[in-house]
Amino acid sequence: QTIAGEHGLDGDGHYNGSSDLQLERMNVYFTHASGDKYVPRAVLVDLEPGTMDAVRAGPFGKLFRPDNFVFGQS
Repeated sequence: QTIAGEHGLDGDGHYNGSSDLQLERMNVYFTHASGDKYVPRAVLVDLEPGTMDAVRAGPFGKLFRPDNFVFGQS
């Protein structure tokens, strides 16, 4: 949430900032996706799917791509 806020992104990954410097440095942590949306350059890994469900249900759950979640099955 902190990094998204510093780069002017809302919980859906849309840019709402006002600084050209934010856009210049956006590709350090985020990838520009379709629909003028930015997604984190991250892979989330855990042994239990419950943790990933908590991330998806959180305020920034829509920010992540579904294929960036990797979890074990019981």
